[in-house]
Amino acid sequence: MKLPHRNNVLISREKLVQYILSETHALGRFKAKFFQSLGFNKTNVHLFEESLRTIAKFKDVKDVISSPYGTKYVLDGRVKTPTGKIVKLRTVRIIEKGQNRPRFVTTYPV
Repeated sequence: MKLPHRNNVLISREKLVQYILSETHALGRFKAKFFQSLGFNKTNVHLFEESLRTIAKFKDVKDVISSPYGTKYVLDGRVKTPTGKIVKLRTVRIIEKGQNRPRFVTTYPV
């Protein structure tokens, strides 16, 4: 199964910068160390965003989880990082109740 509405995915650049790539965010700082070691940073965040968008568009959904807020979709994909390394990432998207646009929730290595 492919991600529903995968051509209209919402990835907040602010979330990437202030959470996933933030060295000071309480939870994000651990992810930031990992992603920065692969060459992703605030100045090339567009590369990170495109990698996440590619997973959403082309990879199959691995798991579907119902929540009080909507339906979450888990997808895995390999991305080439700015350092040239290939890594496998798990991404989570949600389509909130009453909406039809998948919104990026988080990503982490698997």
